[in-house]
Amino acid sequence: MNLTRLWTIARLELTQRIRTVSWYVLLGVFAALLLGATLLAFLSFSGMDSSGPGVYSTVVFITLLLVVLVSPTLSGNSINGDRDAATLAPIQVTQATTADILLGKFLAAWITGLAFALVAVPFLIVASLAGGVNPLTVVVSALVLIVETGFVAALGIALSGILARPLFSVAATYLVVAALTVGTFIGFGLVGSSITSEQVSRYQSAEYDASGDPVCVDDNGNCWNEPERMVCGEWQEDRWRTPRFDRVWWLLAPNPFVILADATPVEFDREGNPNDLFGYAKVGIRSTQIPPELETTWSECEPYEEQQYDTPEEIVAKTVPSWFVGLGGQIVVAGLLLWWAAVRTRTPARKLPPGTRIA
Repeated sequence: MNLTRLWTIARLELTQRIRTVSWYVLLGVFAALLLGATLLAFLSFSGMDSSGPGVYSTVVFITLLLVVLVSPTLSGNSINGDRDAATLAPIQVTQATTADILLGKFLAAWITGLAFALVAVPFLIVASLAGGVNPLTVVVSALVLIVETGFVAALGIALSGILARPLFSVAATYLVVAALTVGTFIGFGLVGSSITSEQVSRYQSAEYDASGDPVCVDDNGNCWNEPERMVCGEWQEDRWRTPRFDRVWWLLAPNPFVILADATPVEFDREGNPNDLFGYAKVGIRSTQIPPELETTWSECEPYEEQQYDTPEEIVAKTVPSWFVGLGGQIVVAGLLLWWAAVRTRTPARKLPPGTRIA
């Protein structure tokens, strides 16, 4: 692999994209969507002490969503599209190796995706100027956004080298991205609902007279505020099956949005509530790790004790992060797919799919 040849191929790819009008149209649409999302985010978080963190996290999430929607179209037909257009073979007979071609196209697709992310920079700056945005949050979220953009680009380039038909490879890239973004939540819900445990609730109710007042043990006066004097009936119990999402929470680990939320540092207010969408998403993700309480007991004849619930900050503190597992899995999968694409692209080719154009 030669860095000069690699950059030459990447530059050729970028030049072809920049020359097309559709490239600038996409950037304009991208900017318009981000503008609308930013304005709506400011309205949504206007009631908070500081709207900056909420607006910033919203713009980052929208940016990641738009990037994963656009990138498959720009990278999913890079190699097999050149093969169909008879522009791949002339490059393959030069000194450029298969690794140069593959990684050069991957670099160009990654830069293309990052160009869309750069459109979001002015909106992120505006959100940061609103105040309250943690600099560490900015750094980590930007790094995750860059890595996830590269991962989606790698998927498109790899599948365009593995599959012979451009349309099929673009569709396959979208299916893989959909499986990671939407399919992980669907799989989490279905698998978690199919794994159940028996939950038991035991309760004891007080006895009441004809006037609706509780019957007292000593039959002396009213004992509404003295549960220990109430006469209670027999203990009863209800049993049902409850889903165990705590056993399948790891299915969400490779989701790009889960990785972004779980990896980004979060700040909490005095009540332990997060101040941005990163925090609310992280709390929702981490709470799936907590197993349900399978046995509960309640009696009207015992003094009432207010049940204490964990605050969002406490939920995050008592659970474990999963972003590095999901991100590591993405890198391994992207590397294996790129290696497979290199095997399918290298020359001389011993076997090609029927109807594949050579030159």
